[in-house]
Amino acid sequence: MLSSVLSFTVSADALLNQYNLHLPDDGPFFKPEMAATVTDYCTKHSNAISPNMQQVWDWTCATFDNADKMSSPLQGATMKFLAEWQQPKRVLEIGCFTGFSAMAWYESTVSTQAEIITMELDPKMIAASRRTFDKYQLNDRVTLLEGPAQDSIERLTGEFDIIFVDANKEGYEVYVKQILDKKLLAPKGFIMCDNVFARGMTISTEANPELPAKVRPYWIENGKALRRFNTFCKNDPRIDSILLPLYDGVTLIKWKPTMTAPIGINWDTNGSEKVMD
Repeated sequence: MLSSVLSFTVSADALLNQYNLHLPDDGPFFKPEMAATVTDYCTKHSNAISPNMQQVWDWTCATFDNADKMSSPLQGATMKFLAEWQQPKRVLEIGCFTGFSAMAWYESTVSTQAEIITMELDPKMIAASRRTFDKYQLNDRVTLLEGPAQDSIERLTGEFDIIFVDANKEGYEVYVKQILDKKLLAPKGFIMCDNVFARGMTISTEANPELPAKVRPYWIENGKALRRFNTFCKNDPRIDSILLPLYDGVTLIKWKPTMTAPIGINWDTNGSEKVMD
């Protein structure tokens, strides 16, 4: 299970060469054991997730070999914190896995009775998600869209206050651009993109020497895609973005203030003003 705290280790030589950093000569600067200890401390001193969320998390870990793709309990608590603060009326989630994060959005939006739309492509994870939604009676506000996310996004209308992207990494740029082009993000909403460090491979292909060899090629390819995504977020004139060294890397995106236009003004995809008749 991936630690909530940034847990990949990085070769000092690799970072020195790529980023001109000055690190100790004795190898990795933040070992997984320390990351696990910090995560445990943070989890114990933060809001706890609900018993139902804990059950889903435990079941996922016991059932799926790739359970490390699921958000950690601390990240689940973070999602609930943000949603309770944001008070969304609609939440969009791209990538459902076993329904853990959808449950976080559900539990944290009782006061607003938010509509939650989540998407999943993998038939095995669709079945797992539906098990979660049925067992914990979430179907009154959670809708699971099956199939390619790009197709599902194209059919969406209206605005979402929170959009969570945690799906196939090569699709991040496509999904976020599609969301922005269709103006699915509410004026005061935000997008949260998970795993933008790709187990460290986004930063350096020599990162994380403890990443198992059998999954390293997969994460290296994800890192390449996410480097392109990070460049897109930095350069798109319509948005403000911040990449945080939390979990496996989290990017937060919102409209630039100039993009939340008053009535009578619209904006094109380059951020240029258009006065409407």
